[in-house]
Amino acid sequence: MGQKNQTVVAEFYFSDFPPFENSSLLLFVPLLFIYLFIIVGNFTIFCAIRLDTRLHNPMYNFIGMFSFLEIWYTTVTIPKMLSNLVSEQKTISFVGCLLQMYFFHSLGVTEGLVLTAMAIDRYVAICNPLRYAVIMTPRLCIRLSAGSCLFGFLMLLPETVWISTLPFCGPDQIHQLFCDFEPVLHLACADTSVILVEDVIHAISILTSVSIISLSYLRIIAVILRIPSGDSRQKAFSTCAAHITIFLLFFGSVGLMYLRFSVTFPPLLDKATALMFAVLAPLFNPIIYSLRNKDMKDAIRRVLCFQERSNVSCESSRTSVQRNISASLTR
Repeated sequence: MGQKNQTVVAEFYFSDFPPFENSSLLLFVPLLFIYLFIIVGNFTIFCAIRLDTRLHNPMYNFIGMFSFLEIWYTTVTIPKMLSNLVSEQKTISFVGCLLQMYFFHSLGVTEGLVLTAMAIDRYVAICNPLRYAVIMTPRLCIRLSAGSCLFGFLMLLPETVWISTLPFCGPDQIHQLFCDFEPVLHLACADTSVILVEDVIHAISILTSVSIISLSYLRIIAVILRIPSGDSRQKAFSTCAAHITIFLLFFGSVGLMYLRFSVTFPPLLDKATALMFAVLAPLFNPIIYSLRNKDMKDAIRRVLCFQERSNVSCESSRTSVQRNISASLTR
């Protein structure tokens, strides 16, 4: 009987999505546009950084990596949300749920580590500019990027593997917008108290990143305030403003979502927090980095202009070839 109960639940049901008849299309359309904007915006930033050699420096390499991660971070959850809004069967398989949890959190941890590396880069650039080129070498940047990915994807692996061994014998309703550790563990037919150890490890890693980033930017602000030139001070502030905004959006939503410990939110506030964490925070990344950064705007403009010139050149070449063929036939 115990073995039978362990194999009862083969899929989970997202119970918090409205039925398709209840105007779920009104939610589907704006969410679809948000998702497309996130993908196109972050892909544009990533391509602009890769194609413009003037942006081949540590700061923009980290921004490009962050934008690349944001594409996959949102792709893990939003397409399934869109499907649930227009589908009568708002379900996900057990394996699909495990994969969604693993990649969502692994990409999120990696993004947090990239933001930490970005803060360290800005700290060295502003607080120790004479040694910046010596400290932030290409080799160090590669190690920071690779280490962020490696740690991010290995950290969540033990917890995901452990959850895959738990028995799920019902109920099967997930009260969240996507598969997450806490709502899935509530459905397990076993003692899950050991997960508190993992929660403490996650909390320590989040607070460590927040502490490093906060101390870095506090030190940066103190140094900037001592700059005598108003123009230099304004330029330094504008450079760090985008990073600080992204940091507050990302870790603010992370804190509300995963540093609550025993505090419980009302269901509506819980869904709003999840939506801010998974959708709204990634939405502002391309806006902030493209609108508040002059170098980025110039790079995007150059990439778009290059494509337009290439299209015009191709069209001119095609017209010239057609004219030559016509002249040859006439002769």
